[in-house]
Amino acid sequence: MKNILLLGATGSIGDSVLSVIEQNQQSLNLYAITLDSNTSKAKDISESFTPEYIHINNEKSFNKIKEDNEINSKVLNGSSDLSALINDDNIDIIVSAITGFAGLEATAIASKTGKTILLANKESIVAAGELILLSAKLSGTTIIPIDSEHNAIFQCLAGEKNTDDVSKIIITASGGPFLNKSLSSLKGVTKEQALKHPNWSMGSKISIDSATLVNKCLELIEAKYLFGLDEQFFELVIHPQSIVHSIVSYRDGSSICQMSNPDMTVPIAHALSDSRRLKNNFDAIDFSSLSLTFNEFPEDRKKLENIAREVCKNGNSSGIIFNAANEIAVKNFLEDKISFNQIYDVIYRTFEATPMSNITDIESIYEKDIESRMEAKKVVKSIS
Repeated sequence: MKNILLLGATGSIGDSVLSVIEQNQQSLNLYAITLDSNTSKAKDISESFTPEYIHINNEKSFNKIKEDNEINSKVLNGSSDLSALINDDNIDIIVSAITGFAGLEATAIASKTGKTILLANKESIVAAGELILLSAKLSGTTIIPIDSEHNAIFQCLAGEKNTDDVSKIIITASGGPFLNKSLSSLKGVTKEQALKHPNWSMGSKISIDSATLVNKCLELIEAKYLFGLDEQFFELVIHPQSIVHSIVSYRDGSSICQMSNPDMTVPIAHALSDSRRLKNNFDAIDFSSLSLTFNEFPEDRKKLENIAREVCKNGNSSGIIFNAANEIAVKNFLEDKISFNQIYDVIYRTFEATPMSNITDIESIYEKDIESRMEAKKVVKSIS
């Protein structure tokens, strides 16, 4: 029996993790969860899975659930409780499913535990990949990605002792709700349109990232760190059907891909499996009716891709700036303060205006994040 700590239990990734655990209760146990403020969902999870601990980040929500006294799990709050929970010796697997930069603290702590991390929180790697991967290496922590693209690469590389024979890795993107639309035609799109992904059911932040194609650029940066390859080994390709999640090509001419219908339980079930694959209820691919297409990354979004490649080359604070600018831009778009196309303006102008600096520890990452967000807010104010 594997004991699981689910960081960010109330989001869409958390839902998929819980689904896999529910189908495999003979081998998987939800030992503890963390969340920000969704106490209603915390109660539902507690009733269904009876975790030993529930850590609630929001103090008001923590106090409310303590006062209600309606759950049997021990309720925790604060950074010291979070650190103690992540380091609990009873935990075998830590699922990092918190959205955005907010997941950095927990992921950084987890990287020092020597446990297995199932990673969905790409922003922590974009901002602090070098430090987190070093901590994991020194402590013996194993990191397995559970987003569809990086888990696909991970599966395609299975059995390969190193990446010396890899000639190219293709990371696919659906193109989001605005597939084949020029950037100039998107000036008046609404957040409701941007949130309506044709293939995936996701949270609001990642849905907007998919619509802008920022998500694929973040994944390019993450892949550079996770697989230890320079950015020129990675190619971003539009694949509207979301069936082929990534392709690894080798120098002998062979290419291996991982395929499944768009369903996050598939990569999660793989990552949670041991010697045998887990049971998972999913819609199988109907190969007899399959029609797949692949297209180049859109030319009018190349500046975005070029920034991601610059981040891969330069490291240090560049990923922090890129991520912070995007998070501020998305937040303001969802609050109807800027237009869809102005998301790109905020990213480009913030990245150009914020000076680069050397990053030596987690504290310097937080300092640079604050500085970058302040610059991004200035840009928002100037264009809104």
